[in-house]
Amino acid sequence: MNKKTILVTGSSGFVGRALVKKLRLLNYEVHEFDIQDGDICSLKVTYSSLDHVIHLASKTFVPDSWTSTLSFYQNNVIGTTNVLEICRQYNCSLTYVSSYVYGTPQYLPVDEKHQIVPVSPYNHSKLVAEEVCSFYHLTFGIPVTILRPVNIYGPGQNSNFLIPVIINQLFDSENDFIEVMDLKPKRDFLFIDDFTDALVKTIDTAGLEIFNIGSGYSVSVEDIIQTVLKQAKSTKTYRSKNVERPNEVWDVYADISKIKQKLNWAPETSFEKGIQACLDLYKQ
Repeated sequence: MNKKTILVTGSSGFVGRALVKKLRLLNYEVHEFDIQDGDICSLKVTYSSLDHVIHLASKTFVPDSWTSTLSFYQNNVIGTTNVLEICRQYNCSLTYVSSYVYGTPQYLPVDEKHQIVPVSPYNHSKLVAEEVCSFYHLTFGIPVTILRPVNIYGPGQNSNFLIPVIINQLFDSENDFIEVMDLKPKRDFLFIDDFTDALVKTIDTAGLEIFNIGSGYSVSVEDIIQTVLKQAKSTKTYRSKNVERPNEVWDVYADISKIKQKLNWAPETSFEKGIQACLDLYKQ
């Protein structure tokens, strides 16, 4: 059987790098595209064949979406539409990585039937792109799988994110303690390898499917710090500034029963093991 050809957009990002490595290990032929290759809104390709696109490329830093709003809609909506046009060109399927679009949870865990309340231009731009995906499926027959992830973490994540911030403070000899804004908020964290496993499983799906994806449980900021200290065997102290963000969501985690059932996927990496992998890379 001929190996499948996959296009990965956003291939040099945190998820993209890990995904491309995994796909090549699994003997897929992989084409890569990222910002250094041009604008996703005008991407044209001339491959001999293309079986599937995994579309990761997007503008993602939520605070910027309030000040550079138009660029988020251009990149995330028009860019996704252009990728769907490529899928039409090659008659191939698409995996679209969206975002958490549910706002403050009305119940936990959050399933795919939960009301949708995008709380930033970023979230809304991803939701509009989902609508375009649905339209292309219904109108042009493009098979589309949409993943709505929670917080992905792992070795190599951007240093602006919470877990790298905590680990960097742990190993900073000039810091006597680890300091965070607030210890109480709880979030669902999924390890990068588990996420890329799920992405691979979407390659052969058909129709139109939307899946929430996460670990299925939440950990607090304080839980994260304590796990980091335990895995690092450190006695460093920590403290909170006790600064609550406006409209803070205090707890959120995903109902992952649908993706477990339909894709036969489940997370395999414990939070302790995932944190240890982050620590190991930092030490290297």
